[in-house]
Amino acid sequence: MKSGTKVQLCIMMFLEFFIWGGWFVTMGTFLGSNLGASGGQIGQAYSTQSWGAIIAPFIIGLIADRYFNAERILGVLHIVGAILMYFMFQSESFSSFYPLVLGYMILYMPTLALVNSVSFNQMTDPAKEFSHIRVWGTVGWIVAGLVISFAFSWDSTESIAAGALKNTFFMVAIASAILGLLSFTLPKTPPNNTGDKSISSILGLDALKLLNNRNFLVFFISSILICIPLAFYYSQANPFLVELGMENPTGKMTIGQLSEVLFMLVLPFFFKRFGIKWTLVFGMLAWVLRYVLFAFGDAGELSFMLMIGIALHGICYDFFFVSGQIYTDSKAGEHVKSAAQGLITLATYGLGMLIGFWVAGKITDNNLLEAGGHSWEAIWLWPAMFAGAVLVLFFLLFKNEQVSYNK
Repeated sequence: MKSGTKVQLCIMMFLEFFIWGGWFVTMGTFLGSNLGASGGQIGQAYSTQSWGAIIAPFIIGLIADRYFNAERILGVLHIVGAILMYFMFQSESFSSFYPLVLGYMILYMPTLALVNSVSFNQMTDPAKEFSHIRVWGTVGWIVAGLVISFAFSWDSTESIAAGALKNTFFMVAIASAILGLLSFTLPKTPPNNTGDKSISSILGLDALKLLNNRNFLVFFISSILICIPLAFYYSQANPFLVELGMENPTGKMTIGQLSEVLFMLVLPFFFKRFGIKWTLVFGMLAWVLRYVLFAFGDAGELSFMLMIGIALHGICYDFFFVSGQIYTDSKAGEHVKSAAQGLITLATYGLGMLIGFWVAGKITDNNLLEAGGHSWEAIWLWPAMFAGAVLVLFFLLFKNEQVSYNK
């Protein structure tokens, strides 16, 4: 790969995740503090990610892969997304905000696959080259959080009260417009007209036969269920930290992404030493511990508990979801590998998190205090207990097996 092309792809990946991290983390805080949204409405707004994940395969599989260059449709989606993001910046009520965020996520989620397609098309050895490109996406997410907290202090108590948090949408609108225009200069990635583009293949339904294997069925069900407590973190962690009065909460939450990079390096050694069952168990146990720490920590003397809970994100995500992708790949034959990954994505980010955001919203609303604020201890103990139940279910029903993992 030419050095100029590599730089282009790194910038593309940086902006792709800078855009997502620049508004998604703080949206719950913005909706609750500035638009007066309830917990249920916040959950409804976050569930647009799930609807986007469900609809994205149709946009990619039925439209992009057949008729358009990937870099061109990437550019169009981000330019239109910039316009929607600007209108979100101007929104003054949840009723006007929700249709915009729904439309935006339906357009944004397909771009996650498109940036991968553009990258892979330029690589001779994706197994070695892709990680060097993809890491810039994590850097982009981290930089977005640091900019919000430390450069502009938009997430401080005073700034939130003044409505400054809405500026995140304006910042992201600019970044989205820039990426949209830059996309048309990216290396050409022509349509892929080969292979099966049926609806069953696109949705991963061809991989349903894997559910005949008891171990994979237990893993599949557990993956859906563990996404319910995961949704609590995505939708409620930032409002929780802000309400407790933690300084620079968004910037401090980037510790979770730094942890993700660190534990990605540790994962192969843990995987090889303890096997797939204990790797997944350890990942689920981290979810339980994280929420217990959130339930009993505070922004004062016990703030270290909150920081540890944030830092556990690397174990929570890598040890369950990344190792789960490896396990799925090992169970699927050559003809259904892509379908199997599509099925897992649809089940987790689609169905699992759709349920999770709804449950998180309801439980948050049920724990409002008359004097204002929330009973966060009660809120966080719910996902802790649920994750614990999923852990016990998985531990009892899943039998350990050998899974090859090539670095």
